[in-house]
Amino acid sequence: MAVQLSEDRNPDREKVLELYRANQWSAADKPEALYQALTHSHSLITAWEGKRLLGLGNAISDGHLVVYFPHLLVHPDFQGKGIGKMIMQRMEEKYAHLHMQMLTADRASVNFYQKCGFQKAGDTLPMWKYQGKEHG
Repeated sequence: MAVQLSEDRNPDREKVLELYRANQWSAADKPEALYQALTHSHSLITAWEGKRLLGLGNAISDGHLVVYFPHLLVHPDFQGKGIGKMIMQRMEEKYAHLHMQMLTADRASVNFYQKCGFQKAGDTLPMWKYQGKEHG
């Protein structure tokens, strides 16, 4: 499989929604807000095989000290093939110089992020106000 990464800020809206729906992420229920959030992120990395969107990740950052990685999705048919790792490696290239790189990991993704070099943030506890239901 020949996966190409892109930093194009305007991926096909329908392909993005298809990816989010395939992963059953509630952000797909707010298509305009989702697309605006992704295209206005500090960084947006997409993974493609030809014209098929396989995955994406985005970053929100002040560009000087802190970066937060809110979304990393790989289409369920292509998970476990190194695509998420490729996206995170590209993010690491862009943000390695920053003082703090942050994300929130579901239990199912903790091992993946640990393999990418992330660790539990001391005694901190992630907190949020969240409108979705998929992260019970």
